[in-house]
Amino acid sequence: MEQIIKKIQEYQTIIIHRHTNPDLDALGSQIGLREIIKSSFEGKNVYLVGDENKFSFIGKMDEISDETYKDALVIICDVSVGKIISDKRYFLAKEVIVIDHHNNDCDLSFEDKEFKLPLYNYTKIRRGACAEIIADLLIKYNLKTTKLGLTALYGGIVTDTGRFQYGVDLASSLRTAAYLVENGADYDFIYKRLYVESMEIRQMKIFFQNRIQYTSKNVAYMINDIDVFEKFDVDTFSISRGMVNLMAGIDNVPIWANFTYDRENKNVVCEFRSREIPIIEIAKKYGGGGHDCACGTSLPDFSYVDQVLDDFNKLVEENENV
Repeated sequence: MEQIIKKIQEYQTIIIHRHTNPDLDALGSQIGLREIIKSSFEGKNVYLVGDENKFSFIGKMDEISDETYKDALVIICDVSVGKIISDKRYFLAKEVIVIDHHNNDCDLSFEDKEFKLPLYNYTKIRRGACAEIIADLLIKYNLKTTKLGLTALYGGIVTDTGRFQYGVDLASSLRTAAYLVENGADYDFIYKRLYVESMEIRQMKIFFQNRIQYTSKNVAYMINDIDVFEKFDVDTFSISRGMVNLMAGIDNVPIWANFTYDRENKNVVCEFRSREIPIIEIAKKYGGGGHDCACGTSLPDFSYVDQVLDDFNKLVEENENV
């Protein structure tokens, strides 16, 4: 953590990245870190880059030129797998720091450049959210921030812990969240946007609930091809991650998976969830990652779905008598 602080002090321009199809932890980490840097280190130029979606109510991204990366420090939040980092221009930076909490190895490599681009990887898998790691910096070094920064970090923690339902060290997450609230995080702003939805979204959920299928080992799954986008005018994220937990909480369903066509990248976005059986190795097998019981990947096409489901069936069978 001390090295992260030193690097922030060293650079005039800092560009913050995160993963594609951002959740509130990815965006909250970005915005929370920016607010800390701008409040605590006077005169820094701090930019946020990446795609936007329904969680962008917490803050908008910046549009910057390639030239901005010259002599800049890039900090990548909430992801260490190269193929799902939003905006690939981090290669143009002078140095890169990865801050993550997912249970997978960092696969970034800069050996193909004319010079070796320094990479620093700070991963703490015991943290319930990347936003919690950013909050660690805030608390440990007694840094300054804004109400927006506190609120963004709180939003990241509350969502990535499933509203404080789970976590490797839930007590730590609760203590950190309490600190943020005590210092001004607007939790009401977050909850009003998490728990209120349009009639169209509610009707969409009913539609997808009726699409749930089950394997022989009660693995629940949904397959959403390009046709669903003709019925609903939404982005891929709203169906992939937005609908996956419609399958949560069903008795005798130990694992559930959502396979959704991505029109932009022309592949299949996969969201995997489990009640308690670790499924992270299956996500890694197909080039993805995440948490032990909440992870994902992308597949070239739907022909791989049966293979993935077969892997899940075998995993359930292996754990039936454990």
